[in-house]
Amino acid sequence: MNAFKKPMFALALMCAALAATVAGAQAPPAHRAAVAEAPRSQSPIFGGPDGRTALAHWTLRTDPSDRGASLGWQRGGFGGASVSVPNDVDPSSYSGSAGVRNYEGSVAWYRTSFTAGQAGVYALDFQSANFQATVWVDGRPLGSHKGSYLPFEMRAKLAAGSHTVVVRIDWSHPSEQSSNGFHRTWFNWGGLNGEVEVRPIGQSELSSPTVQTTLASSASGAAATVKVSVLVHDYGAARTIAPEGSLARGAQTVPLAFAPVQLAHGQSVTVNSTATVPEAALWSPASPSLYRLNLAVGAESSYTARVGLRQLSWHGGRLYLNGTLLRLHGATLQEDARGHGDALTSSDMDAIVGELKAVGANAARAQHPLDPALLERLDAAGILVWQGIGPVEGAGNWYSSTPQLLAGAEQQARTAVLAGELHPSIFAWNLVDEVAGNGRDAAEVGYVRTMARWLHTHDPTRMVAVDVWGDHPPQHAGALYSEADAVAETDYSGWYDYPNDSPAQLASAMRGRLGEMERTFAGKVLVVSEFGAESNGLNPPGSPGSYAYQARLLAEHIAVYEADPKLTAMLVWVLRDYPLTPTFEGGSIHNVLPQVRLIEGLNQKGLFTYGGQPKSAAATVGRMFKSLPQG
Repeated sequence: MNAFKKPMFALALMCAALAATVAGAQAPPAHRAAVAEAPRSQSPIFGGPDGRTALAHWTLRTDPSDRGASLGWQRGGFGGASVSVPNDVDPSSYSGSAGVRNYEGSVAWYRTSFTAGQAGVYALDFQSANFQATVWVDGRPLGSHKGSYLPFEMRAKLAAGSHTVVVRIDWSHPSEQSSNGFHRTWFNWGGLNGEVEVRPIGQSELSSPTVQTTLASSASGAAATVKVSVLVHDYGAARTIAPEGSLARGAQTVPLAFAPVQLAHGQSVTVNSTATVPEAALWSPASPSLYRLNLAVGAESSYTARVGLRQLSWHGGRLYLNGTLLRLHGATLQEDARGHGDALTSSDMDAIVGELKAVGANAARAQHPLDPALLERLDAAGILVWQGIGPVEGAGNWYSSTPQLLAGAEQQARTAVLAGELHPSIFAWNLVDEVAGNGRDAAEVGYVRTMARWLHTHDPTRMVAVDVWGDHPPQHAGALYSEADAVAETDYSGWYDYPNDSPAQLASAMRGRLGEMERTFAGKVLVVSEFGAESNGLNPPGSPGSYAYQARLLAEHIAVYEADPKLTAMLVWVLRDYPLTPTFEGGSIHNVLPQVRLIEGLNQKGLFTYGGQPKSAAATVGRMFKSLPQG
């Protein structure tokens, strides 16, 4: 998504969660009943600590003049509209003058309440907020957080009874967001755009579980050796803690035995358990089997999630799943739905997965960390995810060059990994988008190499990846790529590049670019991360910008990619149309195709319209993808 092709604009980052934890008193052991609100099942997210209650119903008050703090709104004394969270303040205005005002951002306040059944420490868990969130409970400040699509948590010691939560959201001045190290190449929606939950903290806590699977044989039904790790926190007196657990699927339950650990008050330690799962139901796109992971410390604390047992490996430029060669095909998805912006509902997530299945995708790409509820759906659907975790700069740019911004970029990536690593669908952590050449500067190279080393140590079960701007690839791979396992390139042959060439000329150009990539990055797992063209009903049938042209061009790309055995994955840009800046009219395409007519404010390269209607290309891609091995 280079700067000439798709405009760069500001956004959100730096996972600087200032979680103000009040030390001392703890919630009682019977933590599951301590929040007298709706049951956990109301949360759209299944996996996580037990005892969570979704805070879905809020009062929203806009504050365009930014006077709320001076009026004391942090204490909760303001009226407004009743909304459901996740929520974007204005999820509809994305073009024209109203779109410009909406994109430039504003300030808004959210208020809700919950009842603490007993006195103790409570955690407020936020999945996402754009851009800066400042949180109060009962008028007391807890802290602030910058950047969307990254979870953060804040804690407070509370008495039994009702408590008021207030959150101020500031998503104004996208250029200032950019200067904070956060960039986005999509619309600057503002609000509490992720789930919010509250949970009591007991005498112990379990967090950050991981699952690693090793197969003795690649055959279906073979035994799997599964290593489960979890971080144990002791908030009580010094003592011995012995976590317990299990992996369960249907009638099969495999116990997990953890060695007891001696912990002092406030101490944390990671414990491990290794178990053999006989006749394991392995996770794959063709059979996305899931097990229920249960972890607990008596009645004090517990953690539940759905996990997949699968082994990824790669060597010689090939990717294998459970010992079988894997070829992937799909599309990039954007968390955006008409009328909801990026505050997706459960129905919106179901629609995204349904669209991927409709086009025969066994893989998807995301430029920013996906909502955990959406990842759970992708797990269940057997759709592998190339997951972006670093700054979304695009077009050879890199802005995180100061020590502070570089530290923020690294923290963003680590936070995303820790939040997503339990999901079997994620097969690669992508650190940067659209690198030009061998990187913009030493800071970008250092970021990629530092994070690659950390990822290889922390999570050896997945590939470390980088994405290259296909118009400006390196002739020789430099240090930036030395520790990457997978490399992707964009290829817009037939749209930004050579739109007037014949099909034979385009195919030759595509094969030439693949050959260059294979020579430059020999031994790496190779992916084409973007290819496609804008389309709508405003252009003459068959001409560039029409539905028919888009369908034909995508078919030509897929035919070339399918025939290359050295290519592991091809990912269409993009699954569904979505808003960019309100004044976007296609970028540099008008320099090569001045007659193309496009709808202002929308990226129209989707296989589906912004409203979810399939274009001609959806059927074409679906027919071709469904004929390929699904894995």
